[in-house]
Amino acid sequence: MELVVFDLDGTLLDSRSQISGYTRDTLQLLAQNGIAYTVATGRTLHAARDILHGHGFSLPQVFKNGAVIWCPQAEDYSHTTFLTQGEIEQVLTAVMAQDVTPFIFTLAPGNYHAIYHTPLRNDVERRLAEEFAKRSEVDVLPVEKMPATADITNVSALGKPEAIAAVAQLVEGEDNLVAYSGDALEGSALKWIDIHHIDASKGNAVTRLKEDLGVSKVLCFGDSDNDLSMFALADECYAPDNAKDYVKEVATAVIGHHNEDGIARFLRQRFGLPD
Repeated sequence: MELVVFDLDGTLLDSRSQISGYTRDTLQLLAQNGIAYTVATGRTLHAARDILHGHGFSLPQVFKNGAVIWCPQAEDYSHTTFLTQGEIEQVLTAVMAQDVTPFIFTLAPGNYHAIYHTPLRNDVERRLAEEFAKRSEVDVLPVEKMPATADITNVSALGKPEAIAAVAQLVEGEDNLVAYSGDALEGSALKWIDIHHIDASKGNAVTRLKEDLGVSKVLCFGDSDNDLSMFALADECYAPDNAKDYVKEVATAVIGHHNEDGIARFLRQRFGLPD
């Protein structure tokens, strides 16, 4: 069994964060020809669910950069990797030392998702909180409302580049943590950072999928640093033309731009599907 694994933003999705008509039709062709596919994304389940609905994503799906694996058939998580209490304290100390507000992503009993935050410092953070609530369809609440039973999948933050770089440097020195960062959609003067347990990687999650599904070969597609761990284990790994240079350097090949259906066009050629 071959398994195709897609990153979403900057890869399968166009710049409007949508699956284009051509890509939609390509996914249908994959399903009709018995070609298995799924996603491995930094998004939460709630932020990806509407995008994936109706496009044949029936296999287990990787969310939050590998922190959780969701099984649509069982409507439950099969694997989770949370931050420990000590790691949470390290992360919060690192983030708040830079006068940046941490957003704490949690999963509580009953599969209740919520995002908690310390006091918001400015309009950018307030807009970010509103965007999280809108995009993720989950409660966004002050940290004092976080229940003791909640597990933490990751901590995210948005701030000036120098502040985010300082946080990333502090996290780099911790053996059990990993951070991904990049330019913010909110403007070039800002960067985001997403901090997880070191075992919460797309690579580890896809390895679990291989074992659970009996996969013999993995083809994956991605554009950024959080995709490198699955590139390392894949039999074939492809970067769209818009990918970061360091991702292109380790890819099996560089294919078309995500705004030009690059992944879909490649797949039709790769599997001999009608154009």
